[in-house]
Amino acid sequence: MIVTGSEFEDGVIEVDLAGDHVPSAPGSRGFVGIAFRVAPDGSRFECFYLRTYNGRSEDQLQRNHSAQYISIPEFPWNRLREEFPAKYESYVDLVPNEWIKVKIEVRGEQARLYVHDAQQPTLIVNNLLHGTTSGAVALFISSNSLAHFSNLRVSP
Repeated sequence: MIVTGSEFEDGVIEVDLAGDHVPSAPGSRGFVGIAFRVAPDGSRFECFYLRTYNGRSEDQLQRNHSAQYISIPEFPWNRLREEFPAKYESYVDLVPNEWIKVKIEVRGEQARLYVHDAQQPTLIVNNLLHGTTSGAVALFISSNSLAHFSNLRVSP
């Protein structure tokens, strides 16, 4: 969902969010996040998202896929994972359907994701795959997921 009237190139995006899966899809991971530099038609964007069910998984590999970066349309998660293993994803402690503070700092081709008011980033992307474009900010949710967003703040 594109935030009406938003225009973003560099700056800070902050939001509180919560993610879960729909009851009919218990295997879903509860994908929820923020897209930025979104093209007007939604066809191109950069995004950080969280897989809320991965944060406390008993499978360490799955835990390592808790926070992820994607660059749509060319670089969905599966292509990034295959071509650049572990580079665009990391672990963060998450609980489904609980509020999570998220902050994204974007400067040029670099973006940093902070979760839970952490002083250090959870995930750093030093080469945003669309370069230094501009576009809108959007709320991101994947199929079979439920999401709640509150306190969205965008600043230069």
